[in-house]
This record gives sequence, structure tokens and C-alpha cells, in this order.
Amino acid sequence: MNIVYFDLESQKLFEEVGGREPSKLLLACGVTWSTERNDFAVYWEKDAQNLIAELKSADRVIGFNILNFDYQVLKPYAPAENFRAFRSTDMLQDIYRALNFRLSLDSIAKATLGAAKTADGLQSVAWFRNGELDKVAEYCKADVDITRRVYEFGRDNGFVSYYSKLGSKLKVAVNWK
Repeated sequence: MNIVYFDLESQKLFEEVGGREPSKLLLACGVTWSTERNDFAVYWEKDAQNLIAELKSADRVIGFNILNFDYQVLKPYAPAENFRAFRSTDMLQDIYRALNFRLSLDSIAKATLGAAKTADGLQSVAWFRNGELDKVAEYCKADVDITRRVYEFGRDNGFVSYYSKLGSKLKVAVNWK
């Protein structure tokens, strides 16, 4: 069974495209980790079709906010593709269904793994614009790695943790089998 963990970074910010329309942000870098390959693959905008092909052929695609963000960023590169038909687990949607509010990957990773993200999307866009593509790729790889580790923890333990607004460490049940 080939499980593909996935994240992408965009070339633009929401304020530059006139609202929350991920399809206008343009792909800067996409990264996958495949259990079949046991390694990362890095895709740039010119490689969008190959990235989409890998996601489509996976037995399962796992990511954080992939349904409402990542797949929407990819939509202009394959307008006829039904990304929602991909066999996907969107960790954010599962957590939102359980809690009725959103959490960031960073907050879940800190509480669950004691690990933090290495940067953020704003920094990634700046690196992209400065031509520091190696930094964009490394940041995206780090996000995919954290996504994979959080998912595996939740799969193996039946929960992930987060911090409340008051700083208490809480658990949310997940069913990531």
C-alpha cells in the first residue's frame, strides 16, 4: 500500500490575489513522502502534472488542509481533475469535525511531538521570490515530515494533542487507521 504524505508552498499570498482563493496562488513547490519510495520527491511548478499523477495513483494521500488549500492550488494545473475523488485523509478536517474549531499543524506538532515547524508560508513566499528555492524545498520537506509524524502518532495512539487557549494540554481522538 503506497501512502503519500503531501504539502505544497505557493508563490503568492492571499492578500495579493484579492481574497481566499487558493487557485490563484500558484504552485511554488510541492513535496511528497511515499511509503513505497521511502523518500521525498520535490516538484516545482513545471512538474505540476507529475505531482498530480503521483497523488492520483497513491492508495492514500495524507495532508493537513489538503482538500481546501493544497488541492485548490493545484486545480489550475489540471482543471478537469476531480481532486476530491483522490483517496485522501485531510487531518485538519478530521480534527475540525471532532472539535468544531481549527488548529494549526504547528500547535498540534508542538503538543503531540514536542516539535515545531521550521518556518511559515510567509517566509516560504519570500524565499521563493528571492530565488532561495533550496530553502523552500527544505521547509516543505520539514512540513511533510511533521505531517507524517503527527499522523503516525495519531494512527498508533488514537489521539493527538493540542494546547488550549489557557495553555492546558488536551487530547483529541482521531481514527487514522
